[in-house]
Amino acid sequence: MTDRVPILRTLREDLATARSHDPAARSDLEVFLAYSGLHAIWSYRLAHRMWRADFRLPARLLSQFVRFLTGIEIHPGATIGRRFFIDHGMGVVVGETSVVGDDVMLYHGVTLGGKAPRNTPPGTKRHPTLEDGVTVGAGAKILGDIVIGAWSAVGANAVVTRHAPPHSLLVGVPASVRPLSHATVDAARGVHDWHI
Repeated sequence: MTDRVPILRTLREDLATARSHDPAARSDLEVFLAYSGLHAIWSYRLAHRMWRADFRLPARLLSQFVRFLTGIEIHPGATIGRRFFIDHGMGVVVGETSVVGDDVMLYHGVTLGGKAPRNTPPGTKRHPTLEDGVTVGAGAKILGDIVIGAWSAVGANAVVTRHAPPHSLLVGVPASVRPLSHATVDAARGVHDWHI
């Protein structure tokens, strides 16, 4: 996860990521103009730079304005890697201390929420970490300072409150953890096997 990737390359990567994940995407122009998840990610990247430059209030105002426009709330303090994709998007919430690796995909209604005792100091890690290649199904809630291992899949409407190792399948309320099959892991990795 780095901010040193040139902006034009990042835009191209994001467009290619959307097209690789969504068979309904017909062209880069359509994705550029019509994908609210992409708009939210691009706005987050600007707000995150503002946040890191200590322009905290303008960064929060931008994120709230984008929430109004897209229905997606990404806190500017969150750390998000490359080729992040939000499909459909409405109702997605990514909390302040969330860490999202590269090649992560979220469906609509996903919450990366905080869990901390009362009077926890600001900036304390209280949101989840999703390692590279994690896919989170619609309506899933991942809560607290937990780690979801690389190339795991979280089922729709699962409620996850515990760590999961890489290559896990998390389903249910509360979520139970099972190993993913090798075929599923290989298929997920294949989605990201492209070059710009």
